[in-house]
Amino acid sequence: MANGERMHVTVYTDGSSRGNPGPGGYGAVLLYTDPAGTTHKLELSQGYDRTTNNRMELLGAIAAFEALKRPCTVEVHSDSQYVVNAFNQHWIAGWLKRGWKNAKKEPVKNVDLWKRLIAAVEPHTVTWHWVKGHAGHAYNERCDALATAAADNPAGRIADTGFTE
Repeated sequence: MANGERMHVTVYTDGSSRGNPGPGGYGAVLLYTDPAGTTHKLELSQGYDRTTNNRMELLGAIAAFEALKRPCTVEVHSDSQYVVNAFNQHWIAGWLKRGWKNAKKEPVKNVDLWKRLIAAVEPHTVTWHWVKGHAGHAYNERCDALATAAADNPAGRIADTGFTE
């Protein structure tokens, strides 16, 4: 890779919650093809005892970005309009301008995770793509399988310390 050239990473994410709130999990798949043409894949997942679907969608993206060790060009694919539209429709800029209030002047939910995601995204050049969930896309389906397996495994779940009802 030429000096100064960024790695191109393709990311797929998904979140799942069994009940809303309820046990949940996220899944993420990161793909990178090196200059020799070899594709490297990293799969991430984690389950939580009590959380929401939107929190898991956010944590899937956060985990993917926090796994990157240097600034990259990142193409994110998610079936969460909540996550994708926050960036593509500039919701975040409005929330920040209004002091973390939404257009209805109500507090934005999941601020702890939005702040963490914004910080994780900051060093990267990112494009966000919405994909239809459960439509047969291999990596989206894989993320769903990782997320639901994590949600369904009581032994592997941890507390979502930022979750409040």
